[in-house]
Order: sequence, then structure tokens, then C-alpha cells
Amino acid sequence: MKLKLFTTSICMALLFGCGNADKVADATTDHQHEQTAGGGQSTVKDDDSQKNIVQVASESPDHTTLVAAVKAADLVDALVNAGPFTVFAPTNAAFDKLPAGTVDDLLKPANKEKLADILQYHVSLGVLKTANFTDGQVIGQVNGNNITIKMENGRPKINGVANIIAEVPAANGVIYVIDNVLLPPTK
Repeated sequence: MKLKLFTTSICMALLFGCGNADKVADATTDHQHEQTAGGGQSTVKDDDSQKNIVQVASESPDHTTLVAAVKAADLVDALVNAGPFTVFAPTNAAFDKLPAGTVDDLLKPANKEKLADILQYHVSLGVLKTANFTDGQVIGQVNGNNITIKMENGRPKINGVANIIAEVPAANGVIYVIDNVLLPPTK
């Protein structure tokens, strides 16, 4: 008899629990994030959370070239994922230092793979803190190559060419704004 009463109680709890779950789901729908049908992670619309790396870069007037390159290389969905990532983000002025026509050439669909390789050379997995950088430190990048940190006057310089001019936190990592584009070693 006790077993039958216990079983009936569990069944009733499950029935009422399931009914309430639908009500709870309906009530929280208004607070969930919207996603465009068929889109990737980058299509999730979320105006409440801290901005991810792509959202932060997209709002920066100094990173329009970088954002255009990330889009042309189809890397937006990768960079909005949870990560965490450390992104060394060249400014528009950094891209302007490249030989004339380089950026336009890289943005062509035929050069998508080369562009992706260059952009992935600017990304490390994990959150790297500048306080932990050491002279001669070698850091693996997403494209499979390494960058090297050189400390000059207590400040890190990447590959001997790029200075970190700002640090910007993001929901899925950190962005280090740099003053030169990092070019991966030729293969």
C-alpha cells in the first residue's frame, strides 16, 4: 500500500511538474535571446549581456577594416563562440601600413583562405594577461604558428613589430588593440 501511494505521488508530481514546466518556459520566452533561422552563433540577438569580441570590434570606428576582414574570411561565427580568446586586433591605421592594395586584394573571395590564415594568426585560445607576458615568451596561435613576446621598457611587443595600445575586455575573452598587422611566417 505504501509503495502504491508513493508511486501515485511521484506520478502526480511529474504530471503537475510537466504542466508547470510549460508555463515556466512560456513565461521566460520573453527574456530569451532571439536567433535568426538557419544562422550561426553570430545571429543570436542579445542586447543584455556583455558584448563578445566581434560585437566590441564592430562598434569601434578604429576597427572597420578588421571587421570587414573577419566577415570576408567567414570567421564571425568562430569569434562569437564562448572561447575564451585573446585577439590581437590591428587598427585601421595598422592595416594602412601594409603595401598599397594589400587589404583590397586580401578581401577578394579568391584569397579567403590566405586572409583567414592571417586573421587566425591574431588569435590565441584562452585569456592571456599582459602582466604574465615575459620576454621571449612564445604563444601558439589558432592558425598553428607562434608569436613571440619581447618586453621593452616593461611593455610587451609582439613579434618585434606590434605594440599593445589598449586592452578591451569582452564576454568571450580579451582584445588587445595593436598598432601593426601580424603576418604569419611564410610556409
